[in-house]
Amino acid sequence: MGDLFDKFDPLIEIRRSLLSTGMTDPFNLVMERVESPTVAICNGKRTILLGTYNYMGMTFDPDVIEAGKQALDEYGSGTTGSRVLNGTYSPHRACEEALKDFYAMDHAMVFSTGYQANLGIISTIAGKDDYIVLDIDSHASIYDGCALGNAQIVTFRHNDVEALEKRLKRIPEGAGVLVVLEGVYSMLGDVAPLKEMVAVAKAAGAMVLVDEAHSMGFIGENGRGVAEAEGVMGDVDFIVGTFSKSVGTVGGFCVSNHPKFEILRLVCRPYVFTASLPPSVVACAATSIRKLMHGGNKRAHLLENSKKLHAGLKNLGFQLGTDEPQSAIIAVIMPDLQKGAMMWEALLNEGLYVNLARPPATPGNMTLLRCSLCAEHSVEQVDQILGMFETAGRATGCIAASAS
Repeated sequence: MGDLFDKFDPLIEIRRSLLSTGMTDPFNLVMERVESPTVAICNGKRTILLGTYNYMGMTFDPDVIEAGKQALDEYGSGTTGSRVLNGTYSPHRACEEALKDFYAMDHAMVFSTGYQANLGIISTIAGKDDYIVLDIDSHASIYDGCALGNAQIVTFRHNDVEALEKRLKRIPEGAGVLVVLEGVYSMLGDVAPLKEMVAVAKAAGAMVLVDEAHSMGFIGENGRGVAEAEGVMGDVDFIVGTFSKSVGTVGGFCVSNHPKFEILRLVCRPYVFTASLPPSVVACAATSIRKLMHGGNKRAHLLENSKKLHAGLKNLGFQLGTDEPQSAIIAVIMPDLQKGAMMWEALLNEGLYVNLARPPATPGNMTLLRCSLCAEHSVEQVDQILGMFETAGRATGCIAASAS
């Protein structure tokens, strides 16, 4: 019999080759101390954080922290139980009420992680004889939800409305169909054409789920995401999201206006068969969500940060994932993994942390340096970041020495 770990040998070799040069492991960084949403001590050095998904900078909000401390004192450190048994405390209900108010929807369901929210909702509502039509670049949690429910999976080319329409027309008449889309795609930071896609899906009689993990809090007049910005909130059946990005803590959720939605609490396995979040965590989330309702100034500042960084990196000569800034994610495309790792380490040495993203997680086998801006980044910090990219880019040969 073979060793079950043999299938990982190619990845083990890639990692060994990278680290054999003495390079810092880009996937094992430890933050010794975190000073704010934008600064931490990494490897003993004060470092600007540009890869944390902390879009609205809520992790150090005093009201959020105080809510968590109060709940910790009142309810203890955890529930030690499932939401359907002993794991629903008043802070869980308060968090779901905050979500319903934030999205102006009838129902909200909180999961222990954003991954579990997609896993649970998708696998429960689309089963063996149903069809799920999804963008080829969908997040791993979406694909895993499809697999858990054993639905028929139909993929279409990324952000291609015509391809979506063609796939829908091939599905047998009378079949149950769920179209799964994302507001912002996490690797390149590009936005889906939701207005056209939702219209095509509804014309075909499909239900629509939109994952707004990377757009909640930032995009849309009220921060509800791309569905709000595109004016299709009323046509979307389910919105899934996470607390680990703009909300600034951990957990996941689904909101919906479907009249039968509440039955999911009894039939959704990743909700029923896992421990609920600690009351302190959902108390932080509820406070953060309610503050995000009034985050217009933060959203405007984050948009300006995104425009400034995108334009600056483009002027330096870096190849970016989008022609124009579309979200708080700006992806810098690297020639290959070796060069990407070198650039990542050079930036870390300059005092800047970004995400190194590699295949198979990335589309088109690209290696990316993924930058996630925060509403708490100052204009001065963005200028510093551009200077760090210029220095590191020239030192590694990622941009020409004459770049300006």
